[in-house]
Amino acid sequence: MSLVKRGGVWWVDLVRKGKRHQKSTGHKNKNDARTALLQFRTNLVNEENGIKKPKAPKEIPGFRAAMSDFLSWSQQEHTAHPATYRRYQVSSVALLRHFKDEPLDAITPDAVEKFKTARRNQFTTVRGKKNKRKQTDQKIKPATVNRELACLRAVFNHAIKADVPLKNPISKTAAKSLHENNEQTRVLSYEEEKQYLAAATPMLFDVATLMLQTGMRPEEVYRIQPQNVHLSGSYLFNPFGKTKAAKRRITLTASARAVLKRRMADGGVYLFPCDTDATRPVPKVNNAHDRAIRDSGIAPARLYDLRHTWATRAAESGIDLVTLAAMLGHSKINMVLRYVHVQQAHQTQAMQRMEKYVLKQSATP
Repeated sequence: MSLVKRGGVWWVDLVRKGKRHQKSTGHKNKNDARTALLQFRTNLVNEENGIKKPKAPKEIPGFRAAMSDFLSWSQQEHTAHPATYRRYQVSSVALLRHFKDEPLDAITPDAVEKFKTARRNQFTTVRGKKNKRKQTDQKIKPATVNRELACLRAVFNHAIKADVPLKNPISKTAAKSLHENNEQTRVLSYEEEKQYLAAATPMLFDVATLMLQTGMRPEEVYRIQPQNVHLSGSYLFNPFGKTKAAKRRITLTASARAVLKRRMADGGVYLFPCDTDATRPVPKVNNAHDRAIRDSGIAPARLYDLRHTWATRAAESGIDLVTLAAMLGHSKINMVLRYVHVQQAHQTQAMQRMEKYVLKQSATP
């Protein structure tokens, strides 16, 4: 007999290929027990034929647990690119505040749209006295929301790769990013540069000088190590970057060499070490930059605008776009156009030279 009743519960009791199998069905109803028996037999036959039992679907985690798991993975996965992990970490704050412990399968495309709308109506905050945050009169930028949406997409992709039965509510077809106005036209004049550097802290002065003299990205400057600086050859090598073009040899000017020579005299692991841990590079100098902008009295500018300033001056000096792309660490020329903002005076001079050239050519018999 295949079914045996014990203590009011039906048990499987059968012999197959000389082996006896006994197992509780967990059912008191005989019809339910028969169904469990058929399933048990099917599993035995599948095992005998090498057919693995399908895995039980994973439980749907809550958003907070899923984000924690994702950030732990990102910290390990992106050790070579710590900025990527930090970006996800920053983006997670607003996402956790909005979705809290909501189950992942409850976060639909409509819920994502509501998050986008809510974030676009919020205002940025800054740290004030006693480290307290206060609200400004500036709304959250589209770029910030898009970085948060990218983080949300990555959280779902991570969970799906772990066999959680989900559909990503923020796939490219399900949720569109907000339009960003990425065109930046802020280029410092030479007088503004002098005022800015005069108000800068010693570390900011050196970071800014290297950016203005080489066009390096801020994080590339922070991570400079002595072994990559070759003063005798007047160049440094940047081994970091997501693309092959970003890993490049950077020629140094006299001003850049002076900064590096002075920094290398300290003999540290990094030329710009973190205050609390000299074995790590400084994470950023944004606060010092903001104070320098304020104290110098010049128009608002981002730290990254120093790279734009170098690129614009390089283009105005006659460096062609192909060479400029390589010097900036870009693999595509069209990326350079986001950095170069030729000033009006330079355009006027170029037009005057062209006018003289055309007149000369037209007068030639």
